[in-house]
Amino acid sequence: MASPAAEQRDSSPLDLERFAATPLRREPFDFVIVPEFLRPEALPAIEQDFPEITKGGSFPAQSLTCGPRFTALLAELQGPAVTAAFAGKFGIDLSGRPTMVTLRGQSRAKDGQIHTDSKTKLVTALIYLNSAWESDGGRLRMLNRPDDLEDYAAEVPPRAGTLVCFRCSENAYHGHKPFVGQRRSIQLNWLTDESVLKRELGRHAFSAWTKRVLRFGT
Repeated sequence: MASPAAEQRDSSPLDLERFAATPLRREPFDFVIVPEFLRPEALPAIEQDFPEITKGGSFPAQSLTCGPRFTALLAELQGPAVTAAFAGKFGIDLSGRPTMVTLRGQSRAKDGQIHTDSKTKLVTALIYLNSAWESDGGRLRMLNRPDDLEDYAAEVPPRAGTLVCFRCSENAYHGHKPFVGQRRSIQLNWLTDESVLKRELGRHAFSAWTKRVLRFGT
């Protein structure tokens, strides 16, 4: 008879064993790429419950209407087992650090420019939910330098179930070639403190309000 821990592991859509077994790459910065981090058998239900996003930009998960299986996935991603796994992989204490989840559904021509994530983010994790990916654009590149998109250490097609995560640092440059169209992803961040979380959520809310005003008028 399987133990409760084994049963929970088998029922989870996350393959934390695969994550643990994937080596951390140190150059040009700390990152990990894990295909099938989301188990293939779990993908259809998760993709079905992904919220409808018809505009570009990122949206806090709590501001969208998500189906039950997708909501359960987000809860697990922000749970203690995932936090412990990522803390161990990157050798950083994430206990007590707040998490923020944002979602993207559409990519715009201006998206993907070379950048690093803010200093208020400790670790960034991206999980893709696109059943197939044939385009040359939209493939995230982990860059060796801040000024050349073609000089990269790794390229990640945003196929469903794939995880790419990295420790946020001053040289963690990343970006992708332009792509216009549906490009669905989950972004999970561990942040430095609660004040950052409140500020980020407020910024997203203000951005959404501004877009509504510009579209419909006051």
